[in-house]
Amino acid sequence: MANHKSAKKRIRQSALRTSVKRVEQAIISGQKEVAQAAFKAAQPFLVKGAKKGLMHANAASRKIARLSTKIKSL
Repeated sequence: MANHKSAKKRIRQSALRTSVKRVEQAIISGQKEVAQAAFKAAQPFLVKGAKKGLMHANAASRKIARLSTKIKSL
């Protein structure tokens, strides 16, 4: 487990990116149910990441909006 503050932040950033990639992969493969489930799992990561300083709040909300519109278009 990471001991330094910066290492802990890198782990959180990695988890955030991984959760978003799971949603994007499900969208690309055309699996709407899987994409919705992955999106529900990724959304708290994005919101919490914006609050904790992993990413800018507008960037998190923009990513949430774009992923949800892609899922709706499936």
